[in-house]
Amino acid sequence: MRSAFRQLMPLFVIALAALTPSCALHRIGADGSKSDRSIITQRQLVENHFLTAYDAVEALRSNWLQTRGTDSFAAPTEVRVYLDNTLLGGTSTLRDIAVSTVSFIKYFDGIAATGRWGLGHGAGVIFVSQHPLSSTDPDIIRSGRASQRQY
Repeated sequence: MRSAFRQLMPLFVIALAALTPSCALHRIGADGSKSDRSIITQRQLVENHFLTAYDAVEALRSNWLQTRGTDSFAAPTEVRVYLDNTLLGGTSTLRDIAVSTVSFIKYFDGIAATGRWGLGHGAGVIFVSQHPLSSTDPDIIRSGRASQRQY
């Protein structure tokens, strides 16, 4: 019996290690709810009294503003900002968005952004929505995986 357990132990360790990263984006909040680190909610925006979307992202998720490596020396891509699926430009455009009009802000990494919006989004996308989460594309609410549907 013990020898069977010892033989299976490495498999359990590998399975545990494989499942651990899937929990990395979610944290358990004080109220027992899971928080998604790829979303800044309206509640977080109101509680912290931010004036602009840039202030909120800079304070709560400053790593969203940083480009991760260069993909081209001639014309490197930068993190792009979308407001309700309308391209605004780079991260500096977040300074023009008043937090009072924002429902949530979500970050898409380069792979998910390229799958959703196409080439040229390899540095990621900061998606700002003025619509409630319940009325938004389900792919945005879930994992941020690519969606073929555009609204």
